[in-house]
Amino acid sequence: MVLHTGQARMDAERLRRGLLPLPEPVARTVLVIMVGLPGTGKSHVSRRLATDVPLAVLESDYLRKQLFSSPTYAAVESERLFRAIHLLVEQLLEQGVSALLDATNLIEARREALSRTAEVHGARPIIVRVEADNKVIRQRLELRSKAPSPADYSDADWRVYQRMRSSLEPIRRSHFVVNTAKDIEPVVQKVVQEISRWQKHAST
Repeated sequence: MVLHTGQARMDAERLRRGLLPLPEPVARTVLVIMVGLPGTGKSHVSRRLATDVPLAVLESDYLRKQLFSSPTYAAVESERLFRAIHLLVEQLLEQGVSALLDATNLIEARREALSRTAEVHGARPIIVRVEADNKVIRQRLELRSKAPSPADYSDADWRVYQRMRSSLEPIRRSHFVVNTAKDIEPVVQKVVQEISRWQKHAST
């Protein structure tokens, strides 16, 4: 078990206060792990899922700005942020609250750590990879730079996307793939059905 520092516990509590009212606890929780590069549409898919399934949505870009008023995106800053996010995930699952982590989650070891954390707490990890064509992503990121939306907390631009592309590691576990340049509803409904089956299945 990971030992969390006092700093991580304080950070997790601060992040928790920044969340919207949490959904009601359920008997069988899930942890939805979003995977995807900047501009692929992870937050769009996350919000769509949360309209059909009661989930505490942990959007890393938003939470970063709750923890750091002027983010630098330095490695030490990101390490502190995700230590707090992972602790918050644990706390939510312990309390019976299903969660969705909206972050790039490019590294397999970190995804696997999240999946194992979910399983230790009796939750079902569900991985959703979000993608789109490079041309579409570039258009989105350029539009974001020119006309930022108040609902978009990401600061990533096309250069950041290009730099991060090589960091995306293959996903070893079974997962869903949604292309946001197309109709996302068929995949969204498959994810919703998977969650529904898990939560309705009586524990043994």
